[in-house]
Amino acid sequence: MFFRIVKGGMVRQRKKLLLIALTVMLGASLATAMLNVMLDVGDKINRELKTYGANLNVIPRGASFLGDLYGLEGGAGVSDKYLREDELGRLKTIFWAYNIVDFAPYLEAPVKAADKDLAFTVVGTWFAKTLHLPTGESVSTGMRGLKSWWTLEGEWPDDDAGDQAVLGYVLARRLGLKQGDKLRYSGPDGKPAAARVVGVFNSGSSEDDQAFMPLATVQGMTGLGGLVQRVEVSALTTPENELARRAARSPGSLSAKEWETWYCTAYISAIAYQIEEVLTDARAKPILQVAASEGAILGKVELLMALLTVLSMVCSALALSNLVTASVMERSTEIGLLKAIGATDLDVLLLILAETLLTSAVGAAAGYFLGLWFSRIIGAAVFGAAISVSSTAIPLVGALVVFVTALGCLPAIKLLLSLRPTQVLHGR
Repeated sequence: MFFRIVKGGMVRQRKKLLLIALTVMLGASLATAMLNVMLDVGDKINRELKTYGANLNVIPRGASFLGDLYGLEGGAGVSDKYLREDELGRLKTIFWAYNIVDFAPYLEAPVKAADKDLAFTVVGTWFAKTLHLPTGESVSTGMRGLKSWWTLEGEWPDDDAGDQAVLGYVLARRLGLKQGDKLRYSGPDGKPAAARVVGVFNSGSSEDDQAFMPLATVQGMTGLGGLVQRVEVSALTTPENELARRAARSPGSLSAKEWETWYCTAYISAIAYQIEEVLTDARAKPILQVAASEGAILGKVELLMALLTVLSMVCSALALSNLVTASVMERSTEIGLLKAIGATDLDVLLLILAETLLTSAVGAAAGYFLGLWFSRIIGAAVFGAAISVSSTAIPLVGALVVFVTALGCLPAIKLLLSLRPTQVLHGR
């Protein structure tokens, strides 16, 4: 009998219930889209930020010690310590190897322009170096990926061509050179040399007054074959928390369980620690401004998504409240008659809630699939990649719909409980 009454009420109130279903569907679709994006946004944002530079600087331990002691940056010119080029492939063998997006080594040398009394710095690096790893895999890494946000007129040098260079636009203007010209200079050993300018870049930083050449070329002019001064690493990381900060200060202070949690989480301090494990006498130092910015941006985006989810469900609750209350007012005569023939307040309440919850369930199901479509659009438009469907979003959306439905029914319940058969049926 109960279900027959519910079915009859839903048929008679189908227009109102359709509006309720649409209201819930819109709220559930936005909540589904925002939750799926929020649960998958971490890696997407990290990958976007990785296109704007490195977040780890690896330098020799001796240079790091002197830099910390005297407040000097980097490793160039601080000491005669160097890193071994043949060990750099080990960066892709650490526990978080797949989080290492790009890296590039650097070796600097002071040179003088041949036809001008002008000194400048030449930096040797990899541009698109293919490394063959001990695992049998091959990876390509270098400045081309690490500095993808630089604007370049021309092309990057070939790593195997010793006579090519790219100039910062400030240096190119000082030397009066452009793409296709010859850069003539004398190296640290005083020997004259030349390189063809294959491109001019704009980095917006001090690199604009430098020239970049293949690493082997600079190693040859400095006599430092197989050595580099520093390595910039771009890694996907998890925002720091108190555990990560404690580990960064002193990994030995962690308990065995805390150490395992830290080591197996992609904190920037954990990745730096693992890099130091595989490189001889190296110190991996997080570029704190970049790492902190990543965590702050990610936190703000997640907060924005959460607020949009809450606001969408609040709006749905308000609309649902108006619709259910209007439905109860229209059916006041029917409700009064049910009470007059023996139905209790609880019976009538369960009747209204059953109709509303069934309608909300239909709207929520439709809204979930619509939300998945919305999340795909957001992923393609904002990140250029599909948003992964999270199974965690299903119970969250279900719980939100139940909560919103119950909240929206509260004013209607209050009205329903106040209805008296004598007032409704006799108008007094």
